[in-house]
Amino acid sequence: MYQWRKFEFFEDKYGGKSAIPEEVTGKIECCSSGRGKVAIGCDDGSVSFLDRGLKFNFSFQPHSSSVLFLQQLRQRNFLVTVGEEEQIISQQSTLCLKVFDLNKTQPEGTSTSTSTTTPDCIGILRIFTGQFPEAKITSFLVLEEAPPILLIAIGLNNGYIYCIKGDIARERITRFKLQVENVSEKSDLSITGLGFRVEGQALQLFAVTPNSVSLFSLQNQPPRRQTLDQIGCNVNSVAMSDRSELIIGRPEAVYFYEVDGRGPCWAFEGEKKFLGWFRGYLLCVISDQRSGKDTFNVYDLKNRLIAHSIGAKEVSHMLCEWGNIILIMTDKSTLCIGEKDMESKLDMLFKKNLYTVAINLVQSQQADAAATAEVLRKYGDHLYSKQDYDEAMAQYIQTIGHLEPSYVIQKFLDAQRIYNLTNYLEKLHEKGLASKDHTTLLLNCYTKLKDVEKLNVFIKSEDGAGEHKFDVETAIRVCRAANYHEHAMYVAKKAGRHEWYLKILLEDLGRYDEALQYISSLEPSQAGVTVKEYGKILIQHKPVETIEILMRLCTEDVGPSKRGSSSGAYLSMLPSPVDFLNIFIHCPQSLMDFLEKYTDKVKDSPAQVEIHNTLLELYLSNDLNFPSISQASNGVDLSLKAKSGDSVISKVESNGKLKDTNDVKDRNDRCQKGLRLLKSAWPSDLEHPLYDVDLVIILCEMNAFREGLLYLYEKMKLYKGVIACYMQAHDHEGLIACCKRLGDSGTGGDPSLWADVLKYFGELGEDCSKEVKEVLTYVERDDILPPIIVLQTLSRNPCLTLSVVKDYISRKLEQESKLIEEDRRAIEKYQENTSAMRKEIQDLRTNARIFQLSKCTACTFTLDLPAVHFMCMHSFHQRCLGDNEKECPECAPEYRSVLEMKRSLEHNTKDQDQFFQQVKSSKDGFSVIAKYFGKGIISKTSNASMDAHRSGNASSSGGF
Repeated sequence: MYQWRKFEFFEDKYGGKSAIPEEVTGKIECCSSGRGKVAIGCDDGSVSFLDRGLKFNFSFQPHSSSVLFLQQLRQRNFLVTVGEEEQIISQQSTLCLKVFDLNKTQPEGTSTSTSTTTPDCIGILRIFTGQFPEAKITSFLVLEEAPPILLIAIGLNNGYIYCIKGDIARERITRFKLQVENVSEKSDLSITGLGFRVEGQALQLFAVTPNSVSLFSLQNQPPRRQTLDQIGCNVNSVAMSDRSELIIGRPEAVYFYEVDGRGPCWAFEGEKKFLGWFRGYLLCVISDQRSGKDTFNVYDLKNRLIAHSIGAKEVSHMLCEWGNIILIMTDKSTLCIGEKDMESKLDMLFKKNLYTVAINLVQSQQADAAATAEVLRKYGDHLYSKQDYDEAMAQYIQTIGHLEPSYVIQKFLDAQRIYNLTNYLEKLHEKGLASKDHTTLLLNCYTKLKDVEKLNVFIKSEDGAGEHKFDVETAIRVCRAANYHEHAMYVAKKAGRHEWYLKILLEDLGRYDEALQYISSLEPSQAGVTVKEYGKILIQHKPVETIEILMRLCTEDVGPSKRGSSSGAYLSMLPSPVDFLNIFIHCPQSLMDFLEKYTDKVKDSPAQVEIHNTLLELYLSNDLNFPSISQASNGVDLSLKAKSGDSVISKVESNGKLKDTNDVKDRNDRCQKGLRLLKSAWPSDLEHPLYDVDLVIILCEMNAFREGLLYLYEKMKLYKGVIACYMQAHDHEGLIACCKRLGDSGTGGDPSLWADVLKYFGELGEDCSKEVKEVLTYVERDDILPPIIVLQTLSRNPCLTLSVVKDYISRKLEQESKLIEEDRRAIEKYQENTSAMRKEIQDLRTNARIFQLSKCTACTFTLDLPAVHFMCMHSFHQRCLGDNEKECPECAPEYRSVLEMKRSLEHNTKDQDQFFQQVKSSKDGFSVIAKYFGKGIISKTSNASMDAHRSGNASSSGGF
């Protein structure tokens, strides 16, 4: 014991000047603490309560005589006392047990000056009865079970323990007694100490006598006794630890007991006057018989040190409350000792460089991890200052997770300390707390040390879940920079970082075949991503193999069985060739090969429009370049559109001339492929082609691909665009042949094409007499243009003579003369008919009509009265006419048809759209206007409008 260090971890809270208040007048017999108060029982039968600072709160008189034992409960604010009362009946015990509810009080006294408050007494029991003979009480203990059950153990000097269990307030109790030893065995059988142990459903009771330690199992019926030891102790030398261990103090040592027997013992010499337990500390009041003084020691058994030691007067009671230890002396003076805060205790140890003690202290008192790490850090700093780097690093490693790693790393960055730094960084990674910078630093340490073995272990290390303990990307980057390519590739492959694996293979090692093999082993989705990123390098060095991989990705398992109705849905789940176009940026020939293979194998791809656009741009380009136009216009509405009647042809000069015959041949072959694709991708059963028509027209114009333009314009029925191609190429023979084929209205052609051709020759500026004569033949045949328009159009060409149109004009003049003569005769005929009609009308108005018919026009019988005669010279029996006597049945149908025609003409005057449509669709619009005039439609409309205008003016004049 003399080797144990002494420290002052406790201090006197009141400077040794505290005492029991003067209001406590009697001799202190017992005391108890709990719920923020100290209860003191005196020999005058009073109980006093003290607040924090030992200030008097109140007192009351529970017993008429001495209070022998008391205990303040912690779960409920109850006070249980054992004391002496006045003897009312002879031979009846004066001892009784009372239970007070401290929350319920009632006034006591007759006047205000003498009144006090007394807690309600909820239960009174006689301890000794006929079955429980009276003896001296030597120990007392109360256990709170589930409310309102109390278990009270009363130890006697005869070796018996009286137990009372139940609800004392309702007097629902049971009594039983326990015997420690046989009376005949030992002379001193006093029960000097009791202690309850509750573990789950097991309830046990320790009982101590001067010569034995026993254990009763109260869950058994009857309770089973077990003798743990044949030594015991005196009164007040018994305590219970916070782990429910029994502690007894003897002059030679302090003993601990578990349920299975004696445990550890501590050889603290001296008579143990009082024994206690406080926050993991053992409290001992040791009496010195020679000096007559007591010594109070606080032992830290875990750290094997004396936390406090102080001399005291004769101690009569010891208890704990308010986080302090309270010693009451026989002269009613007190000593209140409190534990210092952790920081003060650690500062005391740091000043003495007792770092190991400080570490043990914080760990034994279950301080938080941050406080422990701070102590370890200071210990590490102390060792570092003494140049004990290995031990210092051992302390720093224990701070991982609480101490900033940079604090340690900065101390060991010196090249001579690289081994310690490596050790620290390894532990940091093992605990999963390393950052990217830490991984970089550790790998650099390995590479500087050239410790390939440790590098291998670190790279291949995994946590419990099979994952790396470091930042994968950082490890790959550092190993790659240090030329440890194999290690970098191992990490990348293990972590599934395919992009890094391929980057090293392709950019650092140039192992293209291995890269292709690795890509082939990946899942399709992962392979597609890697090909998009590294396909440019692969297509430059291994085009054939790369295209094979792309074909597997885009056409995986597209066989005959999957080319049915569900093939479109299946293909939509596969990558599209359009997704990989960017990798062919420098290899357009490979792109063309890839797309050709794809279109040969897959006929109904969801992206076939984009694929055809790209292929056509490759086919039609003068120099085989990457298709930039089709990519730039993807999803964009092109501003250049093909419209009927407008030629958008602009022949763009090629960037460079074809160099040799091979280039010319290649260009021709590609153009032929393009033309075949134009035709095959626009089947006759589809309204729109499987490519972007506007884009392809632009491509054909830019690359002067006339065959493609001719096909597209004719397919789109843009016939004017077709002849514009011939005009631009000055292909007169082809132009006329095209018009013969497309300008025949009988086959659905457009005869107006001849007018455009005639206009072209009229503005040509060169001699084209032969072609003009041929064109005039078809213009005259279909009567497309009036002669005056023909003459005006051809007059613009100075190279044409009158002889070109002489025969045409002669024929047209002769034809016009015949028409004029026919019109003149028709006019004369209409004039004669008009004169005859007017004469007849005048005759009807002025002269009488004689009806000489003798037969009815309807029934042909002899006409008799009553009869009806009409001005048209038809006569009828009145009975033959029926109810219709106002019109002639014979002339009525003809008259109705004339009226219907008149109404129809009047209705047509209001339908302007029909009039203009007839004018526009007619070869001779003037004839349509003349026809309307001839029928009187236009003139009548004009007259009606004029009459309405005049009536409006008249109304306006009348208003003024």
